[in-house]
Amino acid sequence: YRTTLRYIVPGLLLYFLSWFILSGRITSINYFIVYMLVVTVGFILILTGGTLLSRIIKDALADDIFNADNETFPQEERLIENEYSINLPAKYRYKGKTRNSWINFIAVFRSVLVQGGPGAGKTAFCIRHFISQALNKPEPYTMLVYDFKFPDLSLIAYNHWLKNKHKYKAESGCYFINFDDLSRSHRCNPLDPVTMEDITDASESAKTILYGLNRSWQKKQGDFFVDSAINFVTAVIWYLRKYKDGQYCTLPHVIEFIQLDYSKMFTLLNMQPEVSSLITVYIQAFQNGAIEQLEGQIASAKIALATLSSPQIYYILSGDDFKLDINNPEHPKVLCLGNNPQKIQTYGAVLSLYINRLLKIINKKGKLKSMLISDEYPTIVADVTTTISTGRSNLICVLLGVQSINQLIKEYGKEQAEVIISIVGSIISGQVTGDGAKRLSEQIGRIMQDRQSLSINRTDTSISKSKQLEAAVPPSKIANFSSGEFAGVLADTPQQPMPLKAFHCMIQNDFDEVDREEKAYKPIPIIRNVTNLIVMKNFTTIKEEIEQIALSEMEKALEDSE
Repeated sequence: YRTTLRYIVPGLLLYFLSWFILSGRITSINYFIVYMLVVTVGFILILTGGTLLSRIIKDALADDIFNADNETFPQEERLIENEYSINLPAKYRYKGKTRNSWINFIAVFRSVLVQGGPGAGKTAFCIRHFISQALNKPEPYTMLVYDFKFPDLSLIAYNHWLKNKHKYKAESGCYFINFDDLSRSHRCNPLDPVTMEDITDASESAKTILYGLNRSWQKKQGDFFVDSAINFVTAVIWYLRKYKDGQYCTLPHVIEFIQLDYSKMFTLLNMQPEVSSLITVYIQAFQNGAIEQLEGQIASAKIALATLSSPQIYYILSGDDFKLDINNPEHPKVLCLGNNPQKIQTYGAVLSLYINRLLKIINKKGKLKSMLISDEYPTIVADVTTTISTGRSNLICVLLGVQSINQLIKEYGKEQAEVIISIVGSIISGQVTGDGAKRLSEQIGRIMQDRQSLSINRTDTSISKSKQLEAAVPPSKIANFSSGEFAGVLADTPQQPMPLKAFHCMIQNDFDEVDREEKAYKPIPIIRNVTNLIVMKNFTTIKEEIEQIALSEMEKALEDSE
């Protein structure tokens, strides 16, 4: 301000004092020349000082200290729909105004990644709408819902299925897997012999269950003891698949089978030609008396699987209420798998087996469209990369919910996490920090932003303006999102190109309507009355069946040797 005053004060003095030059009766032209010079100099000084003052005032009044107005960009305001799309209403700011927009997921079969920390609003603002809109379609989706905090998502899926089940072209069903309330759970055998076509299916199932029980094993693929345990469980699964055409091919029977003593177990396994090559190394170690080596190879599998030796788990896994072919045109299904945050590792391993078997069964031609929703995806072991890559042509939409990319890397390893992140078509993110925020900011890209710099020195004040490419949504802003505030990038289709794919907005939820809807929800029904006596009888029966198999097959082996 001092520089400004140095111009304005002398200018005002000269300008107004010039009046005294003309106050007398002056006839000489020299006085008029002096008058004009004084007035001109005074006016120029006032003008210069005023210009500097206006710059300073304008800079002082600038209230966009977080650059919020500059970091806005045009977004898609059209509602773009197709028979598969999911559309979320939103509001965004652009050039100081709040405008309506739509987040149009028109290419859902290219898959969706939803990320956001606790309380960011992943479920309330995004996942619940995928469930409700998918089941409200004129021809509803078939669906798998992995419900980490059962029954939150399952209630939404069940009630929307109830309202729309008449829209399916064939009789549909809604099924639940719930290990905590057996009366409200269906029973299903994930090792259904009909779907176990060859020994590779047994190997994949063995990997899934062991990786689920020992999450660190995922990062040790190729390790001798890890592969030994997987081969051992593979051999047991395939033996039971071939024995009496899979009559006893269930996970509970597998768990009980591996508890047999070595002499019985290896004799039985060696009777099946297709698994003999897998167990040769174990038999040799047993025959050579290398019990410590044998224990090292097998004990890790026995100990891990023993944690699943529960009457409740045995009861659910040994039944056959439904098949996992949820997108079967003859019997479409909505399947809800319920986990418990207090028992993540145990239940997560079993649910991972369900999901991996289902992924292989449904990824075929000629099936109905399906949506696979995995809330808190890192809590299960399910390799979805193949499904994301190839499922688009089979009308399979995969939605993965994660709290952060770092969580995904921790559970799946950097290599597999990078693959998943890079192949999903659409990403929508709430509040996240660190690498997740940086990666999202880079994906959204940069926009041309106004830049202004103020320079003040002893004699002058100058303001420079320029335009620069800067991040449209910087990581620091993503780290400070409010609940319901989301940013991301969408995929489109050749038939419905969408130039404005990036978005940063507040998703609009009518919470009053949601509350009214939830109050009218029907609870998950009781499937059957299950007593503790029934559960324990099933548990005992499985143990007795394995003992009977061992007894009868050992007698047969003795007869053959004679």
